[in-house]
Amino acid sequence: MRINKKLGLVIFLVIQILVIQVLKKFPEFIEQFYSNGLYIFISKLMRYAFGWIPFSIGDIFYTLASIYIIRWLIFNRKRILKDTINWLLDIGATLSMAYFAFHILWAYNYYRPPLNKSLNIEAEYTTEQLVDFTKRLIKKSNEIHTKIAKNDSAKVVMPFTKTDVFDKMQDGYNKLSEDYPIFKYQPKSIKKSIYSLPLTYMGFSGYLNPFTNEAQVDGLIPTYKFPTTSCHEAAHQIGYAAENEANFIGCLASIYNEDVYFKYSGYTFGLKYCLVEIFRRDKNVYYDILETVNKGIIKNYVEVDEFWKSYENPLEPVFEKTYDTFLKSNNQAAGMKSYSYVVALLVNYYEGKTL
Repeated sequence: MRINKKLGLVIFLVIQILVIQVLKKFPEFIEQFYSNGLYIFISKLMRYAFGWIPFSIGDIFYTLASIYIIRWLIFNRKRILKDTINWLLDIGATLSMAYFAFHILWAYNYYRPPLNKSLNIEAEYTTEQLVDFTKRLIKKSNEIHTKIAKNDSAKVVMPFTKTDVFDKMQDGYNKLSEDYPIFKYQPKSIKKSIYSLPLTYMGFSGYLNPFTNEAQVDGLIPTYKFPTTSCHEAAHQIGYAAENEANFIGCLASIYNEDVYFKYSGYTFGLKYCLVEIFRRDKNVYYDILETVNKGIIKNYVEVDEFWKSYENPLEPVFEKTYDTFLKSNNQAAGMKSYSYVVALLVNYYEGKTL
């Protein structure tokens, strides 16, 4: 690539960054023309193109890209001192193209309006509302747990494989989209990640590949978590970039599913968020209300916690901090710590509704 073209791409990178700073101030424009316009076409096209392939094209793409970058750095290491400007232009030009692809294919969704506005619900709630909703959620979770567990002290074991979860998950979205067409998920493109082990060590249960629109789920996580995690990643696919909003949508899609095990996963997922928020606000209330939760549900929570603890390593906090910084730089001020907003969506969504 000629120097003038490289320089042009570097300048284009600067322009892109400036344009995004402006677009952040116009979320309604993003919602209308990108999230509900161009993105719908792009995302469906990629899911039709890659969804039917049984393995992750995105993971293979990342593998090849990583090999190419390492090879390029090795063969061009001497240019760092001899031809520094051209070397930097090469990197800048590549970053410019990647930055453009990342945003046009998915990342402009970071700048759409908050989900509570689309659903016309509040984003605030009182401690009294939280406690009342949590009690309702405990009653419902206990009820479902009693139906599918041997006794109230037994953890629930999913009776299907992780691949079965991928086949079943779309049902919940189909039901949810009957009430809220904005959550229509068609076609699906969800797969176990080739890099499940590295993902686990990094502390991530899944991710969306923005360049192929494939949802990747960590194939090592407990099956109990697979329904909500799969539905969470599907929420990213339909254009909800914020982690807290994807958690809320994933919870709803699991609850709306006709399969009782999906419902259990969804209700207890939402319950854990509420319990954490109560703990933050009033520890005495938390310990009192925790006593009313079936012991088997607690065992499912412990199962997940022990899974993640078994993979703890010194680098995990580094990866989490990096991703947290990435989220904050992309219009998610709370980063990974977004419990309160997830709870706000749940509390206000179910205000006046039957669980």
